Amino acid sequence: MTSSDRPTPAPSSPGTPAEPPVKDRVFRSSAGIAGGVLLLALGAWLGVDAVAHGEGNAPWMALAALLFLVPLVVAYTIRPAVFVNDDRLRVRNPFRTITLPWSCVGNVRAGYSNEVFDDAGVKYQLWALPVSLRARKKAARQQSRAAMDDPSGRTSLTASPVRSPSDQIVEDLRELAERRSGAESAQGRPVVRWAYEVLAPSAAGAVLLAVLLAVT
Repeated sequence: MTSSDRPTPAPSSPGTPAEPPVKDRVFRSSAGIAGGVLLLALGAWLGVDAVAHGEGNAPWMALAALLFLVPLVVAYTIRPAVFVNDDRLRVRNPFRTITLPWSCVGNVRAGYSNEVFDDAGVKYQLWALPVSLRARKKAARQQSRAAMDDPSGRTSLTASPVRSPSDQIVEDLRELAERRSGAESAQGRPVVRWAYEVLAPSAAGAVLLAVLLAVT
């Protein structure tokens, strides 16, 4: 995983070389990104065709629809990501970005969706880590086969349990939260920022589309 997001390094004393910034680990859904790119390509093709060959209000309707839909497609498919370093967990969901220092992370849970809870019990869904029931069943079958191949059970006592990729990430996040919760650099409170860069153009497109439909 790679990321361009880097924490700001602490100022160093004169004569002391500054420590290089530590890159975040980034988790995203490859399937979601691929689906978003396909939807954007399809929307661009249909929109350009409507603008170029449409009659009457059709070109304006197409532009308003694109202004309304493109930010939503980006928000739900390409935008979601989870950024992790030793100081905090940053969750970028469709319409919000939540920054959680490890000290205020109460739990990270894998159920029918992957979720993180702060120490006040507020839940935030991890959109970038979708749950795959198929992957869970595959992991369970692998675990079952390993147990059958070792009737004594000695290997199963020392080997790590087999998990699906998203469940393993959640387990890693949970362990990191437990390990870093007391660190001085990991203290703080949750910070939630709304994604106005997504909401504003989509709202403008919705208003323009409603006006065009009303006057048609």
